[in-house]
Amino acid sequence: MFKKVLVANRGEIACRIIRACKELGIRTVAIYNEIESTARHVKMADEAYMIGVNPLDTYLNAERIVDLALEVGAEAIHPGYGFLAENEHFARLCEEKGITFIGPHWKVIELMGDKARSKEVAKKVGLPTVPGSDGILKDEKEALHIAREIGFPVLLKASAGGGGRGIRICRNEEELLRNYELAYNEAQKAFGRGDLLLEKYIQNPKHIEYQVLGDKYGNVIHLGERDCSIQRRNQKLVEIAPSLLLTPEQREYYGSLVVKAAKEIGYYSAGTMEFVADEKGNLYFIEMNTRIQVEHPVTEMVTGVDIVKWQILIAAGERLPYKQEDIKFNGYSIECRINAEDPKKGFAPSIGTIERYYAPGGFGIRVEHAASRGFEVTPYYDSMIAKLIVWAPTWEDAVDRMRAALETYEITGVKTTIPLLINIMKDPDFRAGKFTTKYLEEKPHLFDYPEHRDKEDFVAIIASAIASYHGL
Repeated sequence: MFKKVLVANRGEIACRIIRACKELGIRTVAIYNEIESTARHVKMADEAYMIGVNPLDTYLNAERIVDLALEVGAEAIHPGYGFLAENEHFARLCEEKGITFIGPHWKVIELMGDKARSKEVAKKVGLPTVPGSDGILKDEKEALHIAREIGFPVLLKASAGGGGRGIRICRNEEELLRNYELAYNEAQKAFGRGDLLLEKYIQNPKHIEYQVLGDKYGNVIHLGERDCSIQRRNQKLVEIAPSLLLTPEQREYYGSLVVKAAKEIGYYSAGTMEFVADEKGNLYFIEMNTRIQVEHPVTEMVTGVDIVKWQILIAAGERLPYKQEDIKFNGYSIECRINAEDPKKGFAPSIGTIERYYAPGGFGIRVEHAASRGFEVTPYYDSMIAKLIVWAPTWEDAVDRMRAALETYEITGVKTTIPLLINIMKDPDFRAGKFTTKYLEEKPHLFDYPEHRDKEDFVAIIASAIASYHGL
């Protein structure tokens, strides 16, 4: 077992990893920059080192992070999600320097990070894929030829992408020709290469993903699926486990194929295979994320498996103690992302200092966060400041528990997604499981909620009125 692990991340996921390490008796090392010297993950870790001044470079400086691990005697590095988590060069550098990368082998990261090659893996084991190009598009002419064959609408997407970047829906030939260059340039800017794929666009789709867990001895299991359909700007906002879409038979069928695919590539650690689903519950493979997911807690809540802890144990050479038949799914779990954003203004980031922070608690409620009173929300990082997770034995109870928890979650000083999330929990279609990736676009009334006013504001208004009345 490791004696010391460096956590190459920040925010709630860094705190989550540090907590898992503490439970395993492992000392932790945090990294930070000048503006995050008092951050929660810095306070939680046994050791913390400032490795940069520029907030944009701190968590992307692979060489400095590995050098620090060597300097402080950390045997392993956990990358969390984002930043360097799916960077094969970082994982390879760790290997070359004798540091254990807590994640899959760098060759697997490289393979599955290429959407075209990962699609080939899926096809090899029988996973259905969306009809489209067999590999990277040569040019607009080839894209147009394939689109005519499979029919519009189609989806242009970056081969080496994620986070909703480099994606364009094209409903006719004119849109395809116009969007090709836009998607290419966006992919080139975001990922360093403009390689594009073309796929049939599944209308009214759901976003379903399977959690896999494998060790270094060829043992692989799946931990069921999550429904991540409710999104804004192609990024998830609400996640659910298990989905309301799949039957037990479908869950087992696709789960067995996911395990087969993971074994085919020699996968170990935690990973997620993502699918688009049609209205009948047919799944089509789209990509694999070779890291811990933001939404992993909902799977932990319904299976009882600590995914982050097992990432660490697997990296240290432990065997998985589970067989597939050991995994039971109990109840329902929902996760809501608490983002510092203004939903009424196109989810524009909300920058500022958190003046009051009160998180809910109680049976079946879990909060993963790095926020607190006085926490400075900056423009440098992702806008998510917390994750609220609930569990209940039934879907209806889970929705009610989430609604009640959101209504008692108090954050002032910045605008958040909380009011919108409350409206989602109240929506009859959501409660009935009738939602797709177009859910928020089709329900503008969910954005109709009163602006929150601090109690101090009301006191000031009343005091001003009294003073005015008395001529003070």
